[in-house]
Formats: sequence, C-alpha cells, structure tokens
Amino acid sequence: MANSPEMRASDVDRDRVAAILREHAAQGRITMEEFNERLENVYASKTYGELAKVTVDLPDVDLRHRPAKVASSTPAPQGGLHPGMRAAWGAWAAASGINWVIWLIVSLTSGDLIYPWPLWVMGPWGVILLMSTIFGNGQPKRG
Repeated sequence: MANSPEMRASDVDRDRVAAILREHAAQGRITMEEFNERLENVYASKTYGELAKVTVDLPDVDLRHRPAKVASSTPAPQGGLHPGMRAAWGAWAAASGINWVIWLIVSLTSGDLIYPWPLWVMGPWGVILLMSTIFGNGQPKRG
C-alpha cells in the first residue's frame, strides 16, 4: 500500500527524514540554520505530506549506499583513544578530584582523617573505564 500524503507519519518516518536532512547538511546543500529550521518542521510534522514538503527541493539520498568517506587530514587521536573515551577519562578525573577535595576539606575541618569514601566513587567507575579502554575496539559506538 502506497503512503498517501494524508496518512499519519510515525517517529521512525520522522527519524528517516531527519537522517536525510543530516546527509544534505553534510554535503553542503543546506546551511546549519536551514537544517535546524527543517528539523523543527520534521518533528512537528504529522503526515507524510508534511514530511515531503521539508525535502521537496532536495535530491533523493540513498542512505544505504552512501559514498565512502574521504580520509581526513586531521592527526590520529592522542594516545590512540577516540574523543569519547578521552572525555570519559576526563570526567572521571574531574569527579574524582572534586570528591577528594571535599574529603580533604571535611577531614581538615573535623580534625580527624575520615574514611576515604572517594575510593568508592572512583574505583568502580575507573575499573569500568579501564576495561573499556583495554578491551574496547577503539571506535565510538554508532547508533
């Protein structure tokens, strides 16, 4: 059964059109401002007809057979970690540091060294990050 313009669109249909818009933005057919405007229209659309109006002036894009990406001239990530893993380690270090500073302040103001509870924050999180770093494939997950 063909989809008539009056039929209600699903979230999957809106996500498919959003992916098409992302591809057109990546190829430079639309600006980021146009992309954001069209994306708002996509998620406000209720029917197939409204979705079609968002991409009527753009050529068809087959997302299954996209051209191969051109190798970028950017250098390889430092330490062999992708940016997401570096960010995770940075968040771990920042949270651990803040917790140790709080522990130190409480210990100094109480006049006694209290139980080192920050170990319970940084330990399990650090172990999970370490396992992900060692046994991960080095690539960010694709959704």
